[in-house]
Amino acid sequence: MKRRLLFGERMLLGEGKEPFNVVIPFRLRGVFEEKDIQYALSRLQKKHPWLRALIHLDEKNIPWFEVPKLTNPIPIRLVEQKSEEDWKRESMQELQTLFDYKNKPMIRLVWIRGNDSSDILLVFHHCLCDGGSAMNLIHEFLKVLDHPTADIGIENPILGIHDVVPSSILNSSKQKFKAKLIGRLATFAIKCIPVSKKAIDRQTDYLIHWKLDSATSQQLVSHCQSLDITVNTFLSAIVLDTFKKVRGNKAFNKVSCPVDIRRFAPQVKKDHIFAFGLMIVLSSNPKLDFSDNLREIQNHVDRKTAKLNPYITMMVMESAHKALHNFTKLLKRGKSSNDCMFSNLGRIQIPHQYQSFALETIFSPSVVGPLGNTTTILTSTYQGVIDFSFMGSEGYLPYHEALAIRDEIIDSIKRQLNYQAAS
Repeated sequence: MKRRLLFGERMLLGEGKEPFNVVIPFRLRGVFEEKDIQYALSRLQKKHPWLRALIHLDEKNIPWFEVPKLTNPIPIRLVEQKSEEDWKRESMQELQTLFDYKNKPMIRLVWIRGNDSSDILLVFHHCLCDGGSAMNLIHEFLKVLDHPTADIGIENPILGIHDVVPSSILNSSKQKFKAKLIGRLATFAIKCIPVSKKAIDRQTDYLIHWKLDSATSQQLVSHCQSLDITVNTFLSAIVLDTFKKVRGNKAFNKVSCPVDIRRFAPQVKKDHIFAFGLMIVLSSNPKLDFSDNLREIQNHVDRKTAKLNPYITMMVMESAHKALHNFTKLLKRGKSSNDCMFSNLGRIQIPHQYQSFALETIFSPSVVGPLGNTTTILTSTYQGVIDFSFMGSEGYLPYHEALAIRDEIIDSIKRQLNYQAAS
């Protein structure tokens, strides 16, 4: 079994010489044997072919996922736990460690072993899958770890664009012409955009993490429901406002927000290993106060998402493989134009209590790669608690400013909630 990497996957892979990894840590209360963890991982590989895949380059230097006859097991790195903060240090190490994609799977696991609790880091290359796919993998892993005979099914993998885009669209002369035209225009435009001779030196990477308490988390959700806006919109508005307050004229008033393709393309199932994402960009209106901006941003989100078309987007990108080099160069060397990427995974639907252990918490993913501004804020909600992961690099956002942004985000959330409660 094999398939050629799609445009977005090739962009994330690059030449494979720079890591573009995602780390999702979670904490388990219980005692485990390494053989049980390895077995659970082997069951994941049995279900999902691309977790067994290596990447090879064909005669045109184009990368392909290929499943070998003999399965290379998912590597496990064992670390003895010294403190509850070990996962942060190990996350940074994993984010900066390359995958040997020609010889090993594009996924690995770190087990930070304690006496009666463990922190586990699921690490994967971003070209393999997205955060939604990874959360499903964690769910399946825990299910098998608790019950080795549990049925997790067998994935019918995506073998190409034809498994996502309906044939009526993929084979439409009108749609193919539209996709090629847009692709050619984009290719030409990318070639014309001036870029510097050198990529920006991102310098030292850092990871900042925090959680809201359960009461504040619930109050935030209730507040958004009362205003008929999403938590994602509220937090996006907070992030935009905070960057302006902390960075002043250096702020761009733009955040890019990934949108799960599964909302628009039912062909991509919850348990598919897939990395293609959609994106919208949000800004605030400096003439409006925070409350009015919330509604303005929500209206903008509704309009933008209504226009998202994953099928045409994929067709356009697949027609533009020749532009990949120039597009990657633009991302690496072009001037930053947004404050950060803000991604909200939402409420994580993974059980808390199992027969032989408990899932105490899931930390929001951290991700960093070589394609431009690394500033990323990811949030998720587990057991009613909203969790934040803030990834950045000194060359794009100095660490002291990132700390100020974290503090202001926390304070701004509380101010808005207190103001609502008082009114």
